[in-house]
Amino acid sequence: MTSILSTPSLDLRRFYEKEWDEHQRVATTTFETLFPAFTEWVETAAFALQHGKKLIFFGNGGSAADSQHLAAELTVRFKSNRKALPALSLTTDTSALTAIGNDLGFDYIFSRQIEALGQEGDVAIGISTSGKSPNVLQAFKEARNKKLVTVGLTGRGGDFPGKADIILAVPCATVARIQEMHITLGQMFVGALEYRLGLN
Repeated sequence: MTSILSTPSLDLRRFYEKEWDEHQRVATTTFETLFPAFTEWVETAAFALQHGKKLIFFGNGGSAADSQHLAAELTVRFKSNRKALPALSLTTDTSALTAIGNDLGFDYIFSRQIEALGQEGDVAIGISTSGKSPNVLQAFKEARNKKLVTVGLTGRGGDFPGKADIILAVPCATVARIQEMHITLGQMFVGALEYRLGLN
């Protein structure tokens, strides 16, 4: 019986190397350019948590998964057992998401929840690879109305400038690479918060 792997339909080694090379280039450029914004993000979040505020994450698709992932690492643990940190993702309540989407429109699935749950001084963290997601931008608008600090994780281009207070824009237009950098930055953020708050 002939294995399907014995007659590959494309040069997987070339593909493999090309993807890895691009990942490394984007990772290096991200590392070299985003430290100031990363520092501001960490310090802003630490200040909020020290003053009894919370972190609110939101995004669509893969960014929704990142939102849930990072909120869970804050409320549960990351590097070590420590006290829970107040964080939530606006992508997990299916009743709220479907009701808002049905009654008000998909553009409001995050902003409506921020209207209900956000408090002055909280940090609203929106994730969008394109920087053009209408529901993320609408959430930033509502967050600013309620005097939350807004943080945007995005890629090259997009409409975040002027809409978010702190922007971490991965210097790339490839969605997969942007997503890889977002979860890397996000986990670095959680670890840095633990360090900054003396919890590790």
